[in-house]
Amino acid sequence: MNDPLLQVRDLKKAFSVSSARPGGPKRRLQAVDGISFDLLAGETLGLVGESGCGKSTTGKLLLRLLKADAGSVEFKGKNLLQLSDRQMTAMRRELQIIFQDPFSSLNPRMRVGEIIGEPLVIHRLARGSAVRDQVLQLMQTVGLSGEHYHRYPHEFSGGQRQRIGIARTLAVRPSLIIADEPVSALDLSIQAQIINLLQDIQQDFGLTYLFISHDLGVIEHICDRVAVMYLGRIVELATAEDLYRAPLHPYTEALMNAVPVPDPEHISRARPLPGETPSPISPPSGCHFHPRCPYARDICQKTYPPLEPHGSGRLAACYFSEQVGKHSP
Repeated sequence: MNDPLLQVRDLKKAFSVSSARPGGPKRRLQAVDGISFDLLAGETLGLVGESGCGKSTTGKLLLRLLKADAGSVEFKGKNLLQLSDRQMTAMRRELQIIFQDPFSSLNPRMRVGEIIGEPLVIHRLARGSAVRDQVLQLMQTVGLSGEHYHRYPHEFSGGQRQRIGIARTLAVRPSLIIADEPVSALDLSIQAQIINLLQDIQQDFGLTYLFISHDLGVIEHICDRVAVMYLGRIVELATAEDLYRAPLHPYTEALMNAVPVPDPEHISRARPLPGETPSPISPPSGCHFHPRCPYARDICQKTYPPLEPHGSGRLAACYFSEQVGKHSP
């Protein structure tokens, strides 16, 4: 692999939340709580976890669609959080996003040709007939016909709308694309088509992906490495092969055990996690996962375990990672 294209260090973001009691004090919801990771040029890094763990917030922080409270995001040696608005506008040519919902991420008042061509105009990459020529080429790249050029988004299926969004993303020839749950709103058969398209254009355009998803099957198929998030923190990071073969964090193990096996004779011996995901407004003391963890001991209630190396580039935040998967706790 090449040198890191993106380096994230101690990234944090909290939101003020109104009290459930009228007139009560606002509370603090820590959505992203000091995460750090590197994204290597040309790779696909998966960011996985349950809804509400901070995945999508992380993606928006990297693009400065949300303002971070602390930390640094270095892209090609420049800290994006310190750039002026004008500098960041220029940098957005390199950083693009594919949104989750293809039904709401496209302007219903614009035709497809205008939607895909708008980035070319904004960044002054083409003008006049050159815009149309490039748009038609992009439409062909993502599997759309030139006949679709003058149509509106409502005339397309969900998979076609996501292809339009991908074409719009490719228009400025980015280096890094953040794919925020790009297939979760699509039917299974269409999901496979979009995933294959994303892999093809990664090779053709030399792209780097941060792929955000809660679907472990999709993550395994497309990602080189995987970072697992729980309540705003990364609890494990490893290659997809290592992670799926032998998870080192109890939460990762629980996620793996929850994946259905397409075998009617398979009998799962995995025990479901007890309780519900704690609120990020008032997370548990120590390791946030300890109330639901079958491996938890006294130390887990007192001190949050650091994200430490476990050989071969693996990281895990668990005091008892060597016991995970080795025996019934």
